[in-house]
Amino acid sequence: MVELVPSILSADFARLAEEIAAAEQGGGTVIHCDVMDGHFVPNITIGPPVVASLRKTTKLPLDCHLMIENPDNFIPAFADAGADWVSVHYEACRHLHRSLELIAHHGMQPAVVLNPATRVDLIRDILPMVHHVLIMSVNPGFGGQKFIQFSLDKIRALARMRQELGLAFRIEVDGGVAHDTVARVVQAGADLLVAGSAVFAAGNAEENARMLLAAAREAAGEGPVPAAGTGAREGSRA
Repeated sequence: MVELVPSILSADFARLAEEIAAAEQGGGTVIHCDVMDGHFVPNITIGPPVVASLRKTTKLPLDCHLMIENPDNFIPAFADAGADWVSVHYEACRHLHRSLELIAHHGMQPAVVLNPATRVDLIRDILPMVHHVLIMSVNPGFGGQKFIQFSLDKIRALARMRQELGLAFRIEVDGGVAHDTVARVVQAGADLLVAGSAVFAAGNAEENARMLLAAAREAAGEGPVPAAGTGAREGSRA
């Protein structure tokens, strides 16, 4: 089942609880938290204290994408803050296997992220360990960027690898996921769709989320989006 994962990077932080509630009403099933340190990527965003505050405002899983150097040093803090999923970059981890084990040890779902220039075959050996793989379809650091077209080839390659290995990890895509790209992203094999600007930037997050998810599910040949307030959490704990 295709799921919409609203990213709070583009939300109004003065009304964050309301924005998250609206995105959930529109069918969002997981909340994506972009964590940036100003070193691994050229921007600074949030850390464990904000995640802990978010944990008080929503029961949806919190998907924390760590765009930071030395992520192992912060994994326990994100666990204490209430994160459910934690993804670390292949490019940032000296010992990726150890980092994924550390995430799982703290009771969270481990995931690995690939920057646009990183080949999917480089993570083949650790795929049995992960809950999902996040394909960056823009260079990480800022919201609202243009979708990188060759990301579709990476999604297809990863989907083939999943089938060949008989695995069930999810494929998440982040960057430029919007009405003009979502059908191609889903048809390539993605099932977790991170969307920030397409949900929050123009206001009316509930309606924006519902329309984007409807387009994604139509492209996937799935059923319609549930009515507001129903079924918003389906599949989100997987």
